[in-house]
Amino acid sequence: MARALRALAWTTGVACVAIGLFHVLGGNASIPGEEDAGATIDSLGRFFGAVFAGYGLAWIWAARQAPIPAAVVRVLAGVFLLGALGRVLSIAVEGWPHGFQTGLMVLELALTPVYFWLAEADEKAVRGPSGVAGLR
Repeated sequence: MARALRALAWTTGVACVAIGLFHVLGGNASIPGEEDAGATIDSLGRFFGAVFAGYGLAWIWAARQAPIPAAVVRVLAGVFLLGALGRVLSIAVEGWPHGFQTGLMVLELALTPVYFWLAEADEKAVRGPSGVAGLR
């Protein structure tokens, strides 16, 4: 399970950095159906793209730690869940978004429990069955 956590953290980090930079560079063109949304949405999208890239860097940082800190995984997963719940709130207030955005929401809601479930996997692997670090 420790390998699964490390792989998922790396994959999430790299994907978030790539998506974030795509939004920084692409502006409105990177938002499905919003190519002509105007300067305000373009500015907002590019700003949040940079924030999302930073979020991805945090996942990459966590994946590089030995062991991966469970508390960091929980915080990052909590942020991921908050984003997914923001999408749910948007549906309740504004209606259904572009299908791609709906797919992302489903992915975010499905992955969050996996992150929480795996959060301690690497720390447990280092502790081993004895529960003491370094003794396996």
